[in-house]
Amino acid sequence: MNARIALAASALLLAGALTLSGCAAYDSIVHKQATSTFDDVAAFDDGAEVDVDWLPADGTAITVRTSTIEDAPDAVILLTSESALGEDCVEVERQSAPAWVLDDAPDPYTAKTVFACGDWSVVQSADGWFGWTPNSEQERSAAAAE
Repeated sequence: MNARIALAASALLLAGALTLSGCAAYDSIVHKQATSTFDDVAAFDDGAEVDVDWLPADGTAITVRTSTIEDAPDAVILLTSESALGEDCVEVERQSAPAWVLDDAPDPYTAKTVFACGDWSVVQSADGWFGWTPNSEQERSAAAAE
């Protein structure tokens, strides 16, 4: 009887520990993704593990989701910004879609066009920008032709 109680208590403690560690560990293991948030561009530059050359300087409330698979390029980013994208971003017909979506991000499938910013495709969100990488070769080629 004591062994059963000990086993049940251990299982309960393990479940509690998993719950307390949050969704991050679960997402990393099961969904092969990690989500990080940053207050502003300075914090993003200090702690993000992804390069986003097109990130507006006034970006705040930045949420990034990346793959936990080694060397996987997949990432999405959602941020608040009142700035336009830089001149390196060229509006082209949308040919790609993100690997993941983020809460409050626009539906990328409704976008007819995107801004191709190097390897990133970016669409306007309600209060800023939503981008994903990798984008398609067709988007990069169309942007280079502009």
